[in-house]
Amino acid sequence: MRHHMYNPDFKFVIEPEHFDKHTDRELLQYCLGATMYMPGFKDFTPKILSNTMPGLTSMVLCFEDACPEEKLPEAMENVHSLLTTVTESVDNGTLDGDKVPLIFVRVRNLEQFKEFGEKLTQQEVQSLCGINFPKFNAENGYEYFSYLKDLNVRFGEIIYGMPIIEDKEVAYKESRLQELTGIKKILDKYKDLVLQVRVGATDFSSVFGVRRGVGYSVYDIMTVRECLSDIINMFGRDNDYVVSGPVWEYFRAPKELMFEELPHYGIEDYLVKRQPLVNNEVDGLLREVILDKANGFVGRTVIHPTHVKFVNAMMAVTKEEYDDACQILGAGGGVVKGAGGNKMNEIKPHTNWAKKIFNRARAYGVIQDESGHVKLFAVND
Repeated sequence: MRHHMYNPDFKFVIEPEHFDKHTDRELLQYCLGATMYMPGFKDFTPKILSNTMPGLTSMVLCFEDACPEEKLPEAMENVHSLLTTVTESVDNGTLDGDKVPLIFVRVRNLEQFKEFGEKLTQQEVQSLCGINFPKFNAENGYEYFSYLKDLNVRFGEIIYGMPIIEDKEVAYKESRLQELTGIKKILDKYKDLVLQVRVGATDFSSVFGVRRGVGYSVYDIMTVRECLSDIINMFGRDNDYVVSGPVWEYFRAPKELMFEELPHYGIEDYLVKRQPLVNNEVDGLLREVILDKANGFVGRTVIHPTHVKFVNAMMAVTKEEYDDACQILGAGGGVVKGAGGNKMNEIKPHTNWAKKIFNRARAYGVIQDESGHVKLFAVND
C-alpha cells in the first residue's frame, strides 16, 4: 500500500514509501492517514478486490455505533468472510497485496471482542491489522490488551490495538487526568501492540449537548478542545504515541475538482482567510486538518469516502519542512538558520518535531511547497 495512489501522475520531491501491516511500527503508526469507518455488516469485499478506491489506505469495520445490535451476527460473519477472501485472493495472485488497505475491526465491548477473536483463523489474521477498542478506559483497558496479546501469541502474527478515548470519565474535568494517567499506564505496558491512540470528539460533544457546525471546528468547542488538549498532552509528549484526529461529520461530494486556476499561495492562507476553495463541507474539513497538524495530531477518522484524499494530501510534507527536519536530525546541537532562510532551527528543542515530520514524509511523501497539497487532491478519482 502507498499513499496517493489515486493520483499516479503527481511528481513528488520524494515519493511516499510502501507499507503493510508488517512495516516497522515506528513508521506504520504514521501511515494510517484517513481511516474510514463503515458498518461491519456492509460487504466491502468487492471494492477491495476491484481496487475501486485506490486512495483508501486504512479502514475500520465497525461492530459498535455503526452496527445495530440485531445486525451484529451478520456483521461478524461478514467480516470473517471478508478477511478470508482477501487473504485467499492475495495468496492465489488475483489481488495485488500492495493494494489492500490496512483493515481494522472496531469491537462492541470486551465480551464481543472475545467472541470475535475465538472464531478468528490463521488465514483471516493475515489480513487483519488490528482492533479498535471503543470507550477505552482505565478499567477495561487491561483486559482488552491482555486478550489481544493472547491472540498475538496464539497466531504468531501481529494484531495491533487502537484505544479510542471517548469515555465520560475523560470528558468530566474532575476525573480526566486520573483517568488519562490510568490509560497511559496500560498503554505503556503494551506499547509494542499500540499502533495509534484515537479520540472520539463526537462522544465528548454529546456529553455536553453540543455539536460543531460546518462553519467552525472542533477546536472552537471549549469543553471538547480541553479534552483533546489533555489527551495530546498525555500521549503526544516526546512522540510516545501517534494520536489521530477526530471525525468531521459533514460531507458534500464535489461534482468536479477542475480548478480553473490553482491557488497562487499556500492553501492555509485560503482556508484561514475563509476564501472558498472546494465547498463549505470540504473547506471545513481542511481547516480542521490544518489545526490537527498544528496541535500534533496525525491523520484522522473519516466517515465518507470523499474525505480520504483531502486528509491524506494534507499530510504530505513540504520540501522546506523536510529540509529543516533533516538539518535538525543531522546536527549535534546548537542553533542554525532554517532551510528557507526564514527561521531558527534550535536543534534540541525541535528534535521531536523533526522526527514527526521525517516520519510523515516517509509515509505521505515530500512536495515542493504548499501548492502541492491542492495539486495532490485536485483530481477526479
